[in-house]
Amino acid sequence: MNEANSAPAVLDAQGVAKRFGAVSALTDASLTVRAGEVVALMGANGAGKSTFVKILTGALRPDGGHVRIKGRDSTVGNPADARKSGLVPIYQEPSLIPDLDVADNLRLGNTPVEPFLRWVEELGIEGLRLDDMIGDLPLATLRILDLARALAVEPDVLLLDEMTAALPTNLVEQVLRVVRQQADAGRSVIFISHRFAEIAQLCDRATILRDGGTVADLPIEPGIEEKIVELMLGAALERGHIVTSEGQPAHATGRTPRLAVSGLSSGPKLRDVGFDLFPGEVLGVVALEGQGQDELFDVLSGFRRADGGTVRIDGQEASFRHPADAIAKGLTYVPGNRAEALLMERSVRENIALPLLARIRHWGPIRMRDEAARVGEAIDKLQIDTRAQGEVQRLSGGNQQKVTIGRWIATGVETLLLFDPTRGIDVRTKRQIYPLVRELAERGAAILYYTSELDEVQLACDRAIVIFNGRVVDVVDAAHADEQTLMRAAYGLTEQDRAEAVS
Repeated sequence: MNEANSAPAVLDAQGVAKRFGAVSALTDASLTVRAGEVVALMGANGAGKSTFVKILTGALRPDGGHVRIKGRDSTVGNPADARKSGLVPIYQEPSLIPDLDVADNLRLGNTPVEPFLRWVEELGIEGLRLDDMIGDLPLATLRILDLARALAVEPDVLLLDEMTAALPTNLVEQVLRVVRQQADAGRSVIFISHRFAEIAQLCDRATILRDGGTVADLPIEPGIEEKIVELMLGAALERGHIVTSEGQPAHATGRTPRLAVSGLSSGPKLRDVGFDLFPGEVLGVVALEGQGQDELFDVLSGFRRADGGTVRIDGQEASFRHPADAIAKGLTYVPGNRAEALLMERSVRENIALPLLARIRHWGPIRMRDEAARVGEAIDKLQIDTRAQGEVQRLSGGNQQKVTIGRWIATGVETLLLFDPTRGIDVRTKRQIYPLVRELAERGAAILYYTSELDEVQLACDRAIVIFNGRVVDVVDAAHADEQTLMRAAYGLTEQDRAEAVS
């Protein structure tokens, strides 16, 4: 690694700000990258990394601040402009067109063929043909092809966003070696990764984002991991714990789990997940972006097929080919995108009553009085603003989310899969949702609760599993699930992972 680098800044972004309506995604983000450096861009979920990257690469325009590339004010208006300025990004998802072959994709990007093929071989991919269809190639190969395309045009600044997340170990080693060679040759690299071992091996410095702003820029040195975790979290806030389970914890009673998952895998990101979820329990799921949590919920809700492992519901093995199969087994999914869960042009009453109507098995009169009573109870309990109840789409985001949960208070539910249910809603509404989740559990529901906000584990859950690199790396009771403990595990800093990184 380079020692103190006095080379001129190749990329210098200062005071970058970006708003989306009333929400400030970035307030004061800064990043400097010099020739020959590999700089890690780090931050917890929601810190602003994705927005910052999109601004640097031309996908978004900033509302404030400035970006200079090679000493000149950047007028990057789109990704093509960024490439012309010498900054080439590689995003988390492949940017190749699956219905075209390799050669056609290279032509579309004006990528020189011979250097591309040399880099493909250098990065460890053998036997690639230019007439291979992109859609027939595995994800790991596509990631390497993206990197080879970028290297072939000799970028001044290479931006790698979770480049190694979907790669096997042998290809990760090749990528890290080549990236280090690029820096040693005087090029610059911005490296985004949730793996501390890779950052320690590859990077010279780390720039830390928190709440939309840069809070630190520091050299990578032994033992820096704990300092980085503290910087990403900031000062801990005093919060009252809502979890008040009495008696023996649900997972220690010896009862049959409502949901038992073992060795579950799907695609390259979900590799070997196992856990038990009991009736009356809220089990949190903690993971940084792209660690397999999306695939886990997709498999359990029937939107994705598992490649391996078993799922048991009340002791009976189950498999799902369609979301209807999961629903028939009592698994109810509430996605993070509220629009996917609601009939946006229908009323609050109709949305909350929908599961009640779905349970009708025979023709006959609907018990309107019973339905109205249940719906009214849910609306009162959630304090849903129904002044615009003609259409759910007219409600605020927080009220829409309360409707998605309120229907299950009215209806009852056996197993609820909640994916980031409080994302994008105000603090007051969040504090209304936590006790509602607890109430569902107290009625006997088993709830799997993914959250991108670490403090929610102690506010809503009995315990939490932490997923890193597609596997469960830690299980933490709510009483001990402080943000620092969860963040360390989410970055792979459990004692076991630390030992493996050293060996």
